[in-house]
Amino acid sequence: MSVKAIKAGRIIDCTGANPIENGVIVIDDKEIKAVGSEKSVEIPAGAEIIDASGKTVMPGMMDIHLHVGMFNNRTFKNYRVAQWEVTPQQQQMYMLFHAQLCFEMGFTTLRDMGLISSRGLMTQETCAVRDIINAGCLDGPRMKVSGFTIMTCSHLELILPKAALRHDASTGDGPWELRRQARLAVRQGADVIKACHSGGGGTDDEEPDVRNMTYEELEAIVDEAHALLKPCACHCFTPESQKNAVNAGVDTIEHMVFHTDETLEMIKSAGKPMVPTLLHRTDHAIDIRRDIGTPQFTLDKMQQIQPYCYETFQKAHKLGIDIAMGTDMGFEPGFGTNAQELEVYVDLGMSPMDALLTATRNAANAIGVGKQLGTLEEGKLADVLIVDGNPLENIKILQDREKMQMVMKEGTIYIDRRPDSPRKEIMTAEPDSWAKIDA
Repeated sequence: MSVKAIKAGRIIDCTGANPIENGVIVIDDKEIKAVGSEKSVEIPAGAEIIDASGKTVMPGMMDIHLHVGMFNNRTFKNYRVAQWEVTPQQQQMYMLFHAQLCFEMGFTTLRDMGLISSRGLMTQETCAVRDIINAGCLDGPRMKVSGFTIMTCSHLELILPKAALRHDASTGDGPWELRRQARLAVRQGADVIKACHSGGGGTDDEEPDVRNMTYEELEAIVDEAHALLKPCACHCFTPESQKNAVNAGVDTIEHMVFHTDETLEMIKSAGKPMVPTLLHRTDHAIDIRRDIGTPQFTLDKMQQIQPYCYETFQKAHKLGIDIAMGTDMGFEPGFGTNAQELEVYVDLGMSPMDALLTATRNAANAIGVGKQLGTLEEGKLADVLIVDGNPLENIKILQDREKMQMVMKEGTIYIDRRPDSPRKEIMTAEPDSWAKIDA
């Protein structure tokens, strides 16, 4: 691979430093070799010059909480129908497609948070998508894959329809059954162990503040994950679940819903990242859920918890808790619209720069890849975006497909929409031109 030099109008390196105006990034093979002003960086002789004059260059973004296997509104008409009509084999193909929809919009890293189906957990299928991308057989983002460790009647099991058959191995009860679940997930290839310690928002006939599993069960899961050198992420809606998650030693706190000042202080003191998933709480998301057949009970619940989510986010940010971007994208909103999460953060008072950090530096640190990714610095992998415009002035431009002019992962250009270059896409279908097979 030839040496590349990107000549940028501005570089937002996402270290927290001010943008570099008229900057240069030198890339050799997969790595960044130099970043700085055009006066401080020497471009090697023979380097391929990528002209990004007047454009913003920034790191590839990350969504570290989503579910690529779910029946999304952008690809399915009614998730409640699709759960009965779509085979696991088809579902796996949509996992890849959903991941690619995110990738083409600048999300070069995804952390998938797992899925259950009536045929069992979908861990192996998701790992296969990750592995085929890693092998270079198909284009897509790098992926971290989570394996569920959940009790009977947990929030994550109630994603299934009431009348769906349950696969016995999908849930566990008691510390040792849940330890076995963690071990099986790791054997199947999971990068992360996912626990669930409270109720949730998007499920029918379930209150959000119920307890899921005992503290002893949660502690066993975390211990097993760490014994196998895997991080543990924990779904936590309530102050009790947040407190127990911190005490048990989980690595990331998933979702921002209810809180107390005490639990936020605990999270801050323990240095645990929180993943807000606020796009899934917006009026826009609720409207989508109404259109795709969601029961009224669930719609009412989503509306009722919305203000609590926003308040918790604002207090956590003000307190200085590390916030890492995740959308909880699943049934909705549409895959590829991930950057709308950042708009929600800005609307709630976060600066555009801090919002960008949640999807780059903070997200990379939260999932343990901060030494390789998340910022534009010498020695890191070259996940690089060229954006037509300045997201520090208008965070919404990250939602505009034509503004996302180039997507590079590890030094390879996968997407090129620059008007003076041959157009390059990873997907042949025009956006949203595909049929919905459950319609």
